[in-house]
Amino acid sequence: MTAPLRLVVFDVDGTLVDSQAGILAAMDAAFGRAALPVPPREEVLGIVGLSLEVAMARLVPDLSAQDHARLAGWYREAYAGQRAREDVAMTSPLYPGAREALQALHGEPATLLGVATGKSARGLDVLFGAHRLAPFFVTRQVADHHPSKPHPSMLRAALDETGVAPRDAVMVGDTEYDMEMARAAGVRAIGVGWGYHAPVRLRAADHVVGRFSELPRAISALWEAA
Repeated sequence: MTAPLRLVVFDVDGTLVDSQAGILAAMDAAFGRAALPVPPREEVLGIVGLSLEVAMARLVPDLSAQDHARLAGWYREAYAGQRAREDVAMTSPLYPGAREALQALHGEPATLLGVATGKSARGLDVLFGAHRLAPFFVTRQVADHHPSKPHPSMLRAALDETGVAPRDAVMVGDTEYDMEMARAAGVRAIGVGWGYHAPVRLRAADHVVGRFSELPRAISALWEAA
């Protein structure tokens, strides 16, 4: 009997790469430009994964939608400036074991890999170019084309593009938004304990791993339990 085609979809920031330094610096620049107090670090990291306008509305709910859009634009400008000046591979490093886990999963003939991220297509292209990650992924869903997580649009598009059934897919991410998105799409979810949300917030996950070396086995366990 032929094994079903399976899909593993990864979040990016806080899951594959540790981009917090750039995120915090760009947020400082955006709020400084608006002459607003910069939100605490834990609040900023708590909204990573959301689309920028939604993130700004969470951080400063008393402002208008126009102000949220302005802040998001200034954040994008600051982040793009960083990318132009700095070595992205250094400022947004892969987490230990990430490449090895991707290589192991990519080497499985019946397993496809994808991305669902709050990053823009341009930002993802730059990051993937810096880390030479593009060959691993057959589907890339970005904030440019979808509602913010936890809306299931990104995962539904990934399933449609690959022809994989929801029961044969898993979402891997570090935030509750990733877990909730997976549930909304009928996809199972694995949380990672090294990202921007504490493991206690990943209640909707089927399983939480503490290091990348645990991930292939955790995914296999989900397939075996299906």
